[in-house]
Amino acid sequence: MAIFGKKINDMTHSGKNLAIVSSQILFWVAILFLPAMIDFVSHGSGERIIGVLRGTFKHVLPSVLIYFMNFYWLVPRFLFRRHLPAFFLINVAILIVSHLWMFTGMFQHMQGELRPAFWSIVGVAFLFSVLLIGCATGFRYIIRWNNMQMRLKEEKQRNAEAELAWLKSQLNPHFLFNTLNNISSLVQINADGAQESIGQLSDLLRYTLYDSNHDLVPVEGEIEFMHNYIDLMKLRCNELTTIEVELNVPSKPSMIVPLLFISLIENAFKHGVNSRKPSFIHINFKAQGSDLIFTCENSIHIKIESDRIGSGIGLENLRRRLELTYPGRYQYVQEVKNDIYFAQITLQNCL
Repeated sequence: MAIFGKKINDMTHSGKNLAIVSSQILFWVAILFLPAMIDFVSHGSGERIIGVLRGTFKHVLPSVLIYFMNFYWLVPRFLFRRHLPAFFLINVAILIVSHLWMFTGMFQHMQGELRPAFWSIVGVAFLFSVLLIGCATGFRYIIRWNNMQMRLKEEKQRNAEAELAWLKSQLNPHFLFNTLNNISSLVQINADGAQESIGQLSDLLRYTLYDSNHDLVPVEGEIEFMHNYIDLMKLRCNELTTIEVELNVPSKPSMIVPLLFISLIENAFKHGVNSRKPSFIHINFKAQGSDLIFTCENSIHIKIESDRIGSGIGLENLRRRLELTYPGRYQYVQEVKNDIYFAQITLQNCL
């Protein structure tokens, strides 16, 4: 997925560069040939075209060379590398040569009353050439900035993908450890139940090893996984614990980030169950409009003072995964009130 995304970005980047080059070439081709076309339309004769083209090329071609030499060579080679004196001196030399080319012989052919305007024409041409250098420099810096922003975006995406993979790698061993503990406690009490639970564990492991490696999975598969996980977590609960689970499959097909709610479910069983006191856990998942809403509510039985509900690696992992996978498209609410812990995640625009 990451490699495919990088290829798309590279293709987009190449396409933008090609569009920039093409637009510049088309602009200068139009400047070179437009006077001849206007002359042809005005006089209706092709006899003058060669002469018009020759004059246009003599006076415009140096400007074309000034622009493209700065855009493709001088600015990247000298200005980007902070060789300002070399950039300045080479441009001065180019301006002198180009203006000698453009105005050689013009002064001698001018009539006496027009000669005072010669230096004004030269000055205007010089200012126009300086403007071209400024345009080439500005456009080149804009392209450089866009390229840097694109590379920065790609780097952030690669870092996010690496961080997300690391977060998922943390989750799987943690989940396996808790599940094996539940089954080991059942072996001594109910061997047949333990055997059935091992089959459920096998399904869970298959899901975490294969299906959860995808960026998104069908909601139906995630709901089945949560059902199996909750069943295994129930193994350590007795009759004092009330567990209500309602996981509704949306009417519309939908995809979701895998293993997103497991930390909240684990947190509920860790802090919400006490074998000597009445306890409850309520878990709900539903679609509402175009949103998916997961709610977990449970009693609180803190085992040690430093063991605070709503904190820990698992929930920090959850917050970070939400930020990476649903940026600007989720709401995460958690609160403790009257010895009841409430957490709700809303994933927006998933249907």
